[in-house]
Amino acid sequence: MNELTEDSVRADVRAWLEANWSPELGLVEWRNKLADSGWGVPTWPKEWYGRDLPQAFQAVVDEEFARIGAIGVAKAGIRTLAAATILAHGTDLHKEKFLRRILTGEDTWCQLFSEPGSGSDVAGAVTRAEMSGNKWIVNGQKVWTTSAHHAHWGLLLARTDWDQTKHKGLSYFIIDMHQPGVNVQPLKQMNGHASFNQVFMTDAVVEPEFLVANVGDGWAVTTTTLMHERRGADGLRTWAMGSDRKGRAYDEERAEIATTMEPYKWYPQRAGRVDLILSRAKETGHLDDPVARQEIARLLTMSKAAEWTARRARAAAQQGKPQGPEGSLGKLVASHIARAAARIHTQLSGADALLTGADSPLNGTIAEILVSVPATSIAGGTDEIQRNIISERVLKMPKEPSIDTTKPFRDVPRNTVR
Repeated sequence: MNELTEDSVRADVRAWLEANWSPELGLVEWRNKLADSGWGVPTWPKEWYGRDLPQAFQAVVDEEFARIGAIGVAKAGIRTLAAATILAHGTDLHKEKFLRRILTGEDTWCQLFSEPGSGSDVAGAVTRAEMSGNKWIVNGQKVWTTSAHHAHWGLLLARTDWDQTKHKGLSYFIIDMHQPGVNVQPLKQMNGHASFNQVFMTDAVVEPEFLVANVGDGWAVTTTTLMHERRGADGLRTWAMGSDRKGRAYDEERAEIATTMEPYKWYPQRAGRVDLILSRAKETGHLDDPVARQEIARLLTMSKAAEWTARRARAAAQQGKPQGPEGSLGKLVASHIARAAARIHTQLSGADALLTGADSPLNGTIAEILVSVPATSIAGGTDEIQRNIISERVLKMPKEPSIDTTKPFRDVPRNTVR
């Protein structure tokens, strides 16, 4: 067997792309070719649409796709978290049923974790899943669920045993979102968008084979999903953008992105738009202001340091090291950067930062930044939760005293939502 090298991988993927890529193919047709070849997700196992390549070769494959202009597999939205979770914990049935359609983009997904009484404290979920006959019957409410309004499937965390302790009584399911027992209602945000939804489940049905891992293993599976989510919030996230090239595949990709990325179009503003700081300082005449320059320098230094830290974490992943708490560090730093950027945007624009409309700074973008940034410190686990993870798992500090992890969950005092 020939030893894999960067040159050999590059030659193989280049030859395959040159023989198979055509912008006139349908998008799903092309992505099915990618799934069959393994080049769409080359680091995945061969039996599940990959090529068993080390993570270090992913960049080589990406470069060759970019060189020829070939479209990759579907990666936008929650589907990437679903794929990572299914690969780690799913059965062969799950992988057979869901992975290909995740890669082709035919199915969209949502994440059903947070509840009105348990946001960052995900393990406090009270949504019930009870076995009735040979099916699981689900009742409860989830909230802050991105893309639930057009999702085909949901990653559901539900309580299956109230006599177990908080974390041990949870199970993880894949639920069909297109059924009578699932009611999705949008939530209007203060920035004018409606990316999130609340989801009501009333006698919703989950087939027994759609339990992920074993009954009671829900927290372990959830941890996998959350680690991948936090890794994606480390400041290196890129946003899907369609190519302006000609061809059926490009046209269909642009249409897909317009739908899939609609809930996320305000996310760059949520991150603070550090990329706009210098140009805004020039436009507003603050570039020579020593106080503004000091704040801008501090922000850009912190942003660059966070980028380097995130790249170290990505490099560790390329070496095959497992996901770890570094995702929490990256997420926490990203939150600090976003808030600092919002303060500087306010300093540069003054009272005009509050304006929206045609005569406002950047057509309302600055105002949208100010009302979007607070979400960075909340979504995906609050800053306080990330600090706990870092202190306990990285710094090995004693855990916070807890009164709810050693007793049956039914005996744990909790908020009552009526």
